[in-house]
Amino acid sequence: MGDLIYKLKAVSERKFFKYGIPFLILIVGGSFGLKYFAMLRYQYRKNNLLSAEEVEKYGIKMKKKGEVTLETEYEKIKEMDISNWENIRGPRPWEETEYIEKIKQKQAEKKSRTEKADR
Repeated sequence: MGDLIYKLKAVSERKFFKYGIPFLILIVGGSFGLKYFAMLRYQYRKNNLLSAEEVEKYGIKMKKKGEVTLETEYEKIKEMDISNWENIRGPRPWEETEYIEKIKQKQAEKKSRTEKADR
């Protein structure tokens, strides 16, 4: 009995049993667990598409398939004046609203001045 305990203690101190066996159990067990999570992903995924009538019930107007193409969008962008633009700073969450209102007023005044100068 004492000899068996001594042998088990000697075997349990080896690196393979300390680190190798738990690692293999983790890898093999993890692959089985991952299989069930992957099954859940596909089991509850919606596969049905909404028709145009169903979408209009929610207030969304869909365009026809041929109406929006790469060429039509390119023509819209080509008509825009993209060389004259102004970078407008957005509000930060920690800023007070009064500060933002002051900035907006200054921008509106500056815009009205430039419009008067252009006339």
